[in-house]
Amino acid sequence: MTDRITIRRPDDWHLHLRDGAMLAAVAPHSAGFGRAIIMPNLVPPVVTGAQAAAYRNRILAALPDSAALQPQMTLYLTDATEPADVVAAFRNGIIRAVKLYPAGATTNSASGVTDFDRVQPVLEAMAEAGVTLCVHGEVTDPAVDIFDREAVFIDRVLDPLRRRTPGLRVVMEHVTTSDGVAYARSGGDDLAATITTHHLVINRNAILAGGIRPHYYCLPVAKRESHRLALREAATSGEARFFLGTDSAPHADSAKLQPCGCAGCFTAPNTMSILAQVFEDEGALDRLEAFASLNGAAFYRLPPNDDRITLVRRDRPAAYPARIDAGGETVTVFDPGFPLFWHQED
Repeated sequence: MTDRITIRRPDDWHLHLRDGAMLAAVAPHSAGFGRAIIMPNLVPPVVTGAQAAAYRNRILAALPDSAALQPQMTLYLTDATEPADVVAAFRNGIIRAVKLYPAGATTNSASGVTDFDRVQPVLEAMAEAGVTLCVHGEVTDPAVDIFDREAVFIDRVLDPLRRRTPGLRVVMEHVTTSDGVAYARSGGDDLAATITTHHLVINRNAILAGGIRPHYYCLPVAKRESHRLALREAATSGEARFFLGTDSAPHADSAKLQPCGCAGCFTAPNTMSILAQVFEDEGALDRLEAFASLNGAAFYRLPPNDDRITLVRRDRPAAYPARIDAGGETVTVFDPGFPLFWHQED
């Protein structure tokens, strides 16, 4: 049995770092990644290049001096986004991508897109300039069951959007269904999908069976077991269109443990240990580097990281905190439900 693997330093192509005291608390837990696509759904959202640059500076200030992390900034797409602003921010090296939230789909998405016709000029400008669109793929129609919102989004929104905007580079973020996996596979070189750590581990029973467990509640919500197995097959396949985006999304416990609690799983402290176990279970440790370190960089037209990390399987479980402190609030760390014997060494 393999007990040691060395891979290129991994990247996280979907990460929430928040701001203020929460940023200071959580950023060090992602410092071991080489690069991370940073989500722009602050309050207020990051909608201009100047705001993205300022936010990047705050992130860098919150990281330890030894951090490898290079934040890759994004702009939050709104009905009022100007095409020239997006292209200028991209060409000036301020942003790596633009994030599409359908209005009301998830945390801090109230400023998201309400009319896709209004953002069509932005999408066309992005396609011409080579700017990637990162998509939160859920419809918000209350008539659509929450477990069907990803599949309906693909049919109603994503596929028509891509057909009318040829050349647009799209990342389907945090796919959660076999439908999402199949659609990603049906696209060409301009379509990819990120898969989170927690969706490889939990299905909807983890949230609902035997009592409600709010720390497993996320959006898109975890689906039935057949979908989880489809995600594991895709992630461990080695296919270039699938890569890691943790969607690590910290919330204070006081906000999670409410009658209407926040969605998000904070996986940054133990992601690589979990992934190593998942890939070992699937007999695919030799493909972990592709998923975590190579595929995303290639899609974003970046070189892989030069340096490497080593993951070692030991007899004693890896230690990680059950929760962290964030400015006097606690944030619970995702519990995969099994011991983690893979330890990361730089």
